[in-house]
Amino acid sequence: MALLVLATTNRKKVEELIELLAPLALEIKSLADYPSAAEVIEDGETFAANARKKAVEHAVRLGQWVLAEDSGLEADALAGAPGVHSARFSGAGATDGANNRLVLERLGDTPIERRTARYVCCIAVCDPSPRLRAESEGYCRGRILLEERGTAGFGYDPLFEIVEFHRTFGELGTRVKAAISHRARALSLLLPQLARLLDDEKGRLREG
Repeated sequence: MALLVLATTNRKKVEELIELLAPLALEIKSLADYPSAAEVIEDGETFAANARKKAVEHAVRLGQWVLAEDSGLEADALAGAPGVHSARFSGAGATDGANNRLVLERLGDTPIERRTARYVCCIAVCDPSPRLRAESEGYCRGRILLEERGTAGFGYDPLFEIVEFHRTFGELGTRVKAAISHRARALSLLLPQLARLLDDEKGRLREG
């Protein structure tokens, strides 16, 4: 695993993942480095299913180890929506702003105590064989405010308040988010698995 490809072209997500993967000292690329890579249709019914599908299909096409993740927001008052449709909640050509506005519209005048929600992140790592080699998932609970606050982060971050901090992810900045976010928690469970895979590979090379 000399190279690990991140199955996303989202620049902010790539930056976040690279920082979280730093302890492994891997060479990391993203789909932005493979402009001819075909898009994978995310038609799974769960975040885990979408992560696995992206990891497997990109690993086969690129002939590389691939890390894929699927993540999104689940609002309790919306029966778990937007869920796996988080990135395209507002339809074709969806933007973060349009998605946020639609969430606020759907929640309407729901009182703050009933605007509880959680961020979910599921990660899958696949080798070129293709074989799924590692998986993890992480969660971060909070609530959806009545309006956006802060400009950091991406997606629903300006709406998602961490109650204990009285701040949204859009206000907390990268250092705090890297410690408590759903993606950070999923990566913290994945890192030991990847470290073992790297150690196994080094052992085979020494024996060879």
